[in-house]
Amino acid sequence: MFCKMLKSLTSLMLLLCCSGIAAGQITIAAAADLNAVLPELTTEYQKVSGNSVTLAFGSSGSLFSQIQNGAPFDMFFSADEDYPRQLVEAGLAEQSSLYRYAIGKLVVWVPASSSLDVEEGGVKILLDRSVKKIAIANPQHAPYGRAAEAALRHFGIYEQVGPRLVLGENVSQAAQFVESGSAQAGLIALSHALSPSLNGKGRYWLVPADAYPPLNQAAVILARSSRKQEAANFLAFLKTRRALAVLKRYGFAMPEEH
Repeated sequence: MFCKMLKSLTSLMLLLCCSGIAAGQITIAAAADLNAVLPELTTEYQKVSGNSVTLAFGSSGSLFSQIQNGAPFDMFFSADEDYPRQLVEAGLAEQSSLYRYAIGKLVVWVPASSSLDVEEGGVKILLDRSVKKIAIANPQHAPYGRAAEAALRHFGIYEQVGPRLVLGENVSQAAQFVESGSAQAGLIALSHALSPSLNGKGRYWLVPADAYPPLNQAAVILARSSRKQEAANFLAFLKTRRALAVLKRYGFAMPEEH
């Protein structure tokens, strides 16, 4: 496996060196759960390729709408593969480029100062009277918000905690609500719980995968992009051993592991 991935990275470097492409810039619209891992990946990629990457983060649904309305992105990294598939069906993305790069995970997170034992109590700690506000991403356009709502329904507590939910524009904002103290608990991405900004500042409980629909995350190259080759190069880098190791470090599962 190692030899295969090393060969892949070597092939990518040869492609970048020999294609004759001048150092260029691609712009990526990316789901908010990637706001820690993707900058690290793009920094690694820029070292290898010399090409720069600009990132625009938001909820997958909001970015999807922007792309439909002509936003000038080259690639789209969604937390829900349904959005990229819809773009392919509409002729707005390249079908051959569609790639499921990871599977996201949902956690219940509380600040380190909280007296709630989330590791033992799990989702049931949300019923505690001290929890006045519970942060989740907006289910209308954020896949992690839909996953959070599904998990609360799965455990039969949605009706009880529903009035206390506060909705972030995306899962990153939901995490900020809990970190800032605006909410006492939140259902957020594992990638945020493990990010440098939150790691060590709180405790979490991993929500069982069968409690919500799979967060199959997918990337696609957009049809209107004028830098399809550079985008394809970045997608190739994403499949290398180096990139996969970074994704795993932030808690993402790989599709072949399921």
